[in-house]
Amino acid sequence: MEREERLEPAAASWYRNTFATGMPEPVAGEELPAGWEGVYFPFVTPFAQLREDGSPAEDGVLPTIDLPRRMYAGEDTEFLRPLRYDELVTQRTSLGSLVEKQGRAGRLVFADLVREYLVDDEVAVRSTWHDVFLEAQPAVPTPRVSAPPPAPEDAADPDEGADWSEHRSLDSRQLFRFSAVTGNTHRIHYDRRWARDVEGLDDLLVHGPLTRILVLDALAAHADGRRLVSVRFRAKAPVLVDTTFRIIGTDDAAGTSVVVRATDGTVLASADAAWRS
Repeated sequence: MEREERLEPAAASWYRNTFATGMPEPVAGEELPAGWEGVYFPFVTPFAQLREDGSPAEDGVLPTIDLPRRMYAGEDTEFLRPLRYDELVTQRTSLGSLVEKQGRAGRLVFADLVREYLVDDEVAVRSTWHDVFLEAQPAVPTPRVSAPPPAPEDAADPDEGADWSEHRSLDSRQLFRFSAVTGNTHRIHYDRRWARDVEGLDDLLVHGPLTRILVLDALAAHADGRRLVSVRFRAKAPVLVDTTFRIIGTDDAAGTSVVVRATDGTVLASADAAWRS
């Protein structure tokens, strides 16, 4: 499936003014920060083709999957050349792997969508989006486990030796704005009753693709003149609205390893980045 869009600065300005006010204001002809292609090409699934949870049931690429819940699991991205504001870009989406498994919670289908962003037939960015489809939650969900108590002040810091860290916390207004700019109608991001009663979460879920872009923004802030070549991002546990989390980076000869960690120490996401000078 192919779609075409001119990367006008407006969508990026919407993102910047909500999540990244320290980044430069988007200007025609300038480079997009790595990852910001994710605020273009919003979902355009007709309302009649949405699942009950608000995620697309049919998108023109995936076959029909008879499981009611769809979740983002991560993304692998190659940055081959910069994208620039006002460029005419073609997004080409194709089906990658499709694997069914049996887990503790029942059937699972792991689906990969490969998205290429092309300018004048040259691939600038290639990203493989990993989704997982799940069965419905049980009628009586497993009781939620309270967060463990804070670690004592003298406890060892699991991220001691990291090169940098940033604190983030997102509220429901920011989640709404990201849903709006990306056309994301998944109810888990704005419908508290759905998130709690149907999905079994304590509160609204921060979008996995948004967490990924925040990680890429943190990498850009600590790039020291380097350019990203690739990023492997994995969602590990729910990032919830109105909770504080840290994005922590550690540099080595191979690149930068990133951990997104909750205040109780839970690893919420991870990423591995490769650079070129």
